[in-house]
Amino acid sequence: MSGCQDYHYTRRHMLKMFSASILGMPISQLLAQTPKGGGKAEHVILFWNSGGMSHLDTWDPKPGRKVQGEFAPIKTSVPDMEISEIFPQLAKQMHHAALIRSIKGTNGDHGRAQYELQTGFNQAPNVTHPGLGSLIVHEREPLGDLPAFISISGQPARAGYLGQQCEAYYVGRPGDKDPYLTFPEGIHHERGMKRLEILAKMNARTTGQTGAEQYKAAETALKDAVALMESPALKAFDLKDEDPKTVERYGETEFGRGALLARRLVEKGVRFVQVNRGGFDNHGNIFDAMRNHGATMDPAIASLISDLNANGLLSKTLVIVLSEFGRTPRINDGGGRDHWARVFSAFMAGGGVKGGSIIGASDEDGMDPAERVVNTYDIHATVLAALGIDLNKELYTHDGRPMRVVRKEGQPIHEMLV
Repeated sequence: MSGCQDYHYTRRHMLKMFSASILGMPISQLLAQTPKGGGKAEHVILFWNSGGMSHLDTWDPKPGRKVQGEFAPIKTSVPDMEISEIFPQLAKQMHHAALIRSIKGTNGDHGRAQYELQTGFNQAPNVTHPGLGSLIVHEREPLGDLPAFISISGQPARAGYLGQQCEAYYVGRPGDKDPYLTFPEGIHHERGMKRLEILAKMNARTTGQTGAEQYKAAETALKDAVALMESPALKAFDLKDEDPKTVERYGETEFGRGALLARRLVEKGVRFVQVNRGGFDNHGNIFDAMRNHGATMDPAIASLISDLNANGLLSKTLVIVLSEFGRTPRINDGGGRDHWARVFSAFMAGGGVKGGSIIGASDEDGMDPAERVVNTYDIHATVLAALGIDLNKELYTHDGRPMRVVRKEGQPIHEMLV
């Protein structure tokens, strides 16, 4: 059974399984197989940095080169691993982390690159591929009462053919009470529940008459919302009961509260949390922008990793920092860097990751991969392998079209996995 309960086998899929069985294929070949060197993680926290995060000013500094910019590299808790000075607290946590410095992108356009990095596929006119969060919660059982996939401060990639049940629950401002999970002022609980019962009956009648997919999606969303309203686990969203010193440590910013909320949600069993941050499309004044990004991100992500390690959840939680591409090694006349997909970097820590690892390398000026090329779809294969998801599994669209969970060419970064 999958984590998204409204996903069904198609007739085509059932026939395929039946044909395999009468041909004598062992039943084990019809079941998901755990990839080698993976399966350690149970949760994912993805920090998605929209706009194109500069690899040279974060994870892959080039000291002494003309492309270096204004930031010096600093030593970390791992010998011979240096990162940008904008991450002094994260530098102390790098023994839990791995850096991928040789990602080879294919798109310099924001929209197409974001689709590729978040789904593992290129855009196609006749199918919407599910984002990584939707795919993971489809393949892994839910662990608690809260939604399995929660997105904070921004919208993630859609669930595509996996349907409404695999869409993310959206949190606009972390720590604020969700107005949609309480009844309007003057409507007491009993009266509100009766209204929802009437609405559910009306939706069911309309769905029965038309069979319209959008009504079924609305019914699913309503059912989930009601269940969430009734759950004691809803308190996880309220940061008012958090120690003020902890809030201060993560940072009194929306991003800091988002990282803190991500930790609390994982503690309550949420499978996939995506924390969104924009502002990385720095065609001008990039160094001021990156100082501000570092001041906000560094304490939040470092505190998250430290706390997850302290409460025993880091070994089960894969923490990812990712963007759609990097920035040009050349600094333009406006003091910025432009789009650069030819090589860029990513950060991973925690569940399933061999801490202190450096995967691949860019050339001396950070223009192209020099060692161990990692394709964008290899990142997806690595994440799925870390969660023990069968990379060869096929899912099916609503019209019965088979779709792999990851591109056939995708290979996990085995040397990074434990």
